Amino acid sequence: MPIGRALALGVLQGLTEFLPISSSGHLVLVPWLLGWPDPGLAFDAILHWGTLLAILIYFRRDWANLIRSGIRSMLNRRLDGDAHLLLMILIGTIPAGLAGLLLKDKFEIAFSAPAWVSVDLLSTAALLAIAEGLSRPEKTGADGHDRSGVGMIGLRAALIVGIAQAFAILPGISRSGVTIAAGLSVGLERRVAARYSFLLATPIILAAGLLKLGDLALAGTAGGEWLALIVGMLGAAVAGYLSIGWLMAYLANRRLLLFSAYCAAFGLVSLGISVLR
Repeated sequence: MPIGRALALGVLQGLTEFLPISSSGHLVLVPWLLGWPDPGLAFDAILHWGTLLAILIYFRRDWANLIRSGIRSMLNRRLDGDAHLLLMILIGTIPAGLAGLLLKDKFEIAFSAPAWVSVDLLSTAALLAIAEGLSRPEKTGADGHDRSGVGMIGLRAALIVGIAQAFAILPGISRSGVTIAAGLSVGLERRVAARYSFLLATPIILAAGLLKLGDLALAGTAGGEWLALIVGMLGAAVAGYLSIGWLMAYLANRRLLLFSAYCAAFGLVSLGISVLR
């Protein structure tokens, strides 16, 4: 793969993984629209590790606190705030984990066609618009690392957001979009919903990366491809880190309607092209 294309796809993955506009949908539609060949299993696997690197670096303090608190709570047999949040993340991960294990191959085969992906993008647009009607006024500060409110997420909210995340198995359904929308539907503020969405994504991105790495080990990779793989991974990591920070700041006092409009426009255009082709 040309280095420039690897970088472009890496940046595309990093941006769209965390902005509520669907990375899977963009990685199906953009190469299709540009006439690029399928980048292959190796590239797909390495992009997941790039986005995992981004989310781990950005939320490193959160995860350090969560893990320390989880260990301390197991030793003391008492659930404090961070240990409670860690438990809610683990519970919220279960629906997507089951969907990935049981249904991923079937859904990828059925919905990877550009027309279906376009329809799913339109569904993401509708969900974001509906969620804005349910959102609460933002009370937290502009600092993207303010964790106010996240530790108060309960079992009901964790399950609802977790079930929503499971639907992101469909290419074109934005994982961050549906989980933020689900968070808004249960009364979370936009930035609290976004922070929980990103923390909830971490185990799923890690699991997906491990599964794809296992597939990659079985398939093998040509030696000359490693430079393109590294460039793509770094592009995804840098773009992902920047997009997380930008979105957290954006949601402090702005709405999701911009992303809804973008998904609607891109979905309509790509659907029209797929019909004409």
